[in-house]
Amino acid sequence: MRLPSSVLVSVSFFTAETTAALYLSTTYRSDGDKIWQCLTLLFTIVPSVLVQLTLIFIHRDLSRDRPLVLLLHILQLGPIIRCLDAFCIYGSAGKVEEPYVTITRKKQMPQEGQTEEVEQEVGQVEGKLVTHRAAFARTSVIQAFLGSAPQLTLQLYICVLQKGVSIGRGTLMVISLLSIVYGALRCNILAIKIRYDDYEVSVRPLAYVCVFLWRGFEIATRVAVLVLFSSVLKVWVLPVVAANFILFFLFPWVLFWSSRSPFPENIEKTLTRVGTTIVLCMLTFLYAGINVFCWSAVQLKLDDPDLIDKGQVWRRVAAYYSLRFVENTGLIVMWYIHRTEFYQWVDAPVLELLLLLGYATALFFMLLFYQFCHPCRQLFSSNPAQGFWKCCGSLCLLCGPLSHSSSMRTKPLSEPPGKDVGDDPPCLTV
Repeated sequence: MRLPSSVLVSVSFFTAETTAALYLSTTYRSDGDKIWQCLTLLFTIVPSVLVQLTLIFIHRDLSRDRPLVLLLHILQLGPIIRCLDAFCIYGSAGKVEEPYVTITRKKQMPQEGQTEEVEQEVGQVEGKLVTHRAAFARTSVIQAFLGSAPQLTLQLYICVLQKGVSIGRGTLMVISLLSIVYGALRCNILAIKIRYDDYEVSVRPLAYVCVFLWRGFEIATRVAVLVLFSSVLKVWVLPVVAANFILFFLFPWVLFWSSRSPFPENIEKTLTRVGTTIVLCMLTFLYAGINVFCWSAVQLKLDDPDLIDKGQVWRRVAAYYSLRFVENTGLIVMWYIHRTEFYQWVDAPVLELLLLLGYATALFFMLLFYQFCHPCRQLFSSNPAQGFWKCCGSLCLLCGPLSHSSSMRTKPLSEPPGKDVGDDPPCLTV
């Protein structure tokens, strides 16, 4: 039985960021910066409330008689008591005989084209720890992209305006960046375990390092680009961010409406149709918030009973990163054109080059992860790097001149028409 270390890490980021934000808001108040104080508190309180609601929803506390736990959640102390509960459960493991166990069957990763199915016994204690880990994995994503990401953008924007970094602001920015990267890492691991639920997935430390570097470079460059653009074109930053958010928010709903599938009814038996709609809207809201800053490893599919698209095609990944690279380049160019004398202390061309190289480095670590470090790469139907670059080549043809793309279409394709290159598990030959 594994130590619930992920629960401790999630709670540590939650408490550290909340404490640093509250301290920084007091400094803004003493300096008379009421706007910065209100925004700092807003990006602290709203995700905290959403985290409490998520924990209550996953543990189904509303249908259980637990007034003390609900009171602690109202006081925004729910994650702390949940963490203590998880470690108490872990400490009691083996001391009490399990009244019954659950038998689970998982496939092992194929070795030389063959795979075996193994049975495992899951007791009540381990089942409760699994619930705690799953709950905190989801709250880490909520905290990261609905709280830490806006908080980091705000504090970096203030640093640019004031041409300086205070100790409190720098501490909060570091914690927020680590929280975002950790939330993105949890999102990646969650996507892998959902997509390959039939297999026993074991993630190696090198894979964690690779994902951490990939997400770190991607999120840091994205936030820096948004901050620089907003510092010179304040009027246009809201339409750019709103367009990104609305596009990703409506995308799962458009796919759902076009599929003409019935409305999902199996999310939670106790929820009414209105409650189910609210949960789905909150889920797509989180999905949009993630994609504004980085690629969402979990793809929503509202017409699926699990609400998750378990098949990831490289074409969608290539389209996202190609368009995001073009957008980041365009925003940096607009900043370079409209920059004022305020940026005389910055070597603008070097800064532009560093930001673009940072995003390219994120793409490099992403390809490295899928090529060598992905725990389920034996199940890929094709080479990830070849599939990704092939999709990028297809996008370049679509974006090129019409005559050029017409001449390129005459060349034979290596894949049959209509077939997406993805990481869906192929049919294993035994």
